[in-house]
Formats: sequence, C-alpha cells, structure tokens
Amino acid sequence: MDEQRQMAALWFRELRDRITSAFEAVEDRGPGDAPVGRFVITPTERGENGGGGLMSVLRDGRVFEKVGVNWSEVHGELSPRAQAAMAARGVPGMDSDPRFWASGISLVAHMQNPHAPAVHMNTRMFWTPHAWWFGGGSDLNPCIEYPEDTAHFHAALKSACDAHAVDYYDRFKAWADEYFFIPHRGRARGVGGIFYDDLNSGDWSADFAFTRAVGEAFLPAFLPLAEAHMAQPFTEADKETQLIHRGLYAEYNLVYDRGTKFGLETGHNPDAVLMSLPPTAKWP
Repeated sequence: MDEQRQMAALWFRELRDRITSAFEAVEDRGPGDAPVGRFVITPTERGENGGGGLMSVLRDGRVFEKVGVNWSEVHGELSPRAQAAMAARGVPGMDSDPRFWASGISLVAHMQNPHAPAVHMNTRMFWTPHAWWFGGGSDLNPCIEYPEDTAHFHAALKSACDAHAVDYYDRFKAWADEYFFIPHRGRARGVGGIFYDDLNSGDWSADFAFTRAVGEAFLPAFLPLAEAHMAQPFTEADKETQLIHRGLYAEYNLVYDRGTKFGLETGHNPDAVLMSLPPTAKWP
C-alpha cells in the first residue's frame, strides 16, 4: 500500500499545480486594470504530528476575491475524538489502532463578481492499518443562480461518474444534496454537485481512477462559468446578496463540514483548515 499512497499523494499535488496555473491564467484575462491575482504558497506542518502540505491562497484578484487550493499529506495517530468518530462510521480497527495516513486536495473559490458562482472541490485518500478509502466531490454555490450554469456543472460531473459506474451520479448527487444541507436554516448551501466518502470497492485502481476523474472534471465544469460572468455588470444589491449567501457558507463550514472538523482535531494548520471561509460576509 505504500506505493499506492505515494501515487495518490503525487497525483493530488499535480492536480493542485494544474488548477492554480489555470486560475492564474483566468486572472490574466480578467476585467479591469487592477493587478492580477497570484497564489501565495505557504508550506504547512502538523507540529508534533507527522506530515504537512501546501496552502495556496490568491486574494483580491480581478476574478477571484479569495481562492484557496490546498494539498496535504499527513500521518500519525487520531485523537480519541476522531478515533471514536471513525469507529462510529464503521471503520474497522479504530477501537484498537489509531494510526492513519491521508492525502488530498481541497479547493474553495469566492468570486469578485456576484454573478459568478462560488465553488468547492476536494478529493482525498485515507488509510489505516485495517482499511483504505477515497472520498471527495464538488458542489456549486451561486448567490444568484443561472439554471444553465447549474445544468453545465452537473453535466460535467455526470459524465465523469457515468464513465465509471452507471449508478454513481445518482448516488453521489443524492449524497451531496443531503450532505451540503444546512439543517438550522432548512436549506441547501448551493445547487449541489456530487459527494462521496468511504469509497472502497475492493479495487484500489478502479476507485483511484474514479477519484482522478472527479478531479479532472473540475476545471471543465467550473472555468466556463467563471469566465462567462467575470465581467458581467452588477449592482450594490447584487453584492449584498453575495455577502449574505457567504454567511450561509461560513455557517455550514464551521458547524457541519466533516473536513473542517477532521483537520482541526488532527492538529493541522488552522489557517489551512479554515482557508474555505469567505474574505467578507454578512448576516441579515
């Protein structure tokens, strides 16, 4: 499994590199004459625990107000709380052996133009001495929805899913609808996408291939939407709508997001874990 783990970690890092390059190219084509945004890359470490990663954040660009594309490869022992959470999910061996390894990429983009949708994507591999699995997904979070954008985004994800299993899109879309729901608000945080976790079909190569397909689908699914709206005129009311919607996003990530909880409980850099939070937000 050592070879497979390194293959996965390397691919997640390569995907990070390609996405950051593509986003900077969009910045170069962005509207206005303000300086184009560029990613600031900061290595991260887990203190007394093992591993770390790269935190890549672009702020105050022409197109992106804040976007983070983080990569990590971490290992060590789960805290008792994280260990109990894994055991409750049915992960074998968690009651006796807390060792783990994980690697993945996590992305959240908040846009300058309120007509351009915010977006989230992540893919990851998790390993324990008793089990391994993949997880991830992507979801679109417009504050002003355009049905054609939603259709385009979902079509790209469906195509990626259909190439691997005929039931993946319906299963993982339904999972996203359930997972990216804000119970205390009684509403979804966006227009959905796909979400999956604990994916272990028994065929590591097939599951890794599907996870790569999810990552590869991201740029074709999202970039056309960012480019279509980046120069669209907007009003102060549009910006107000965006800021209030960002409040919903912040509430979800701080209260419910599984990745946020895991990152903080396993001692990862808190700035990297909380990279997903918007730069500004409002509450009604």
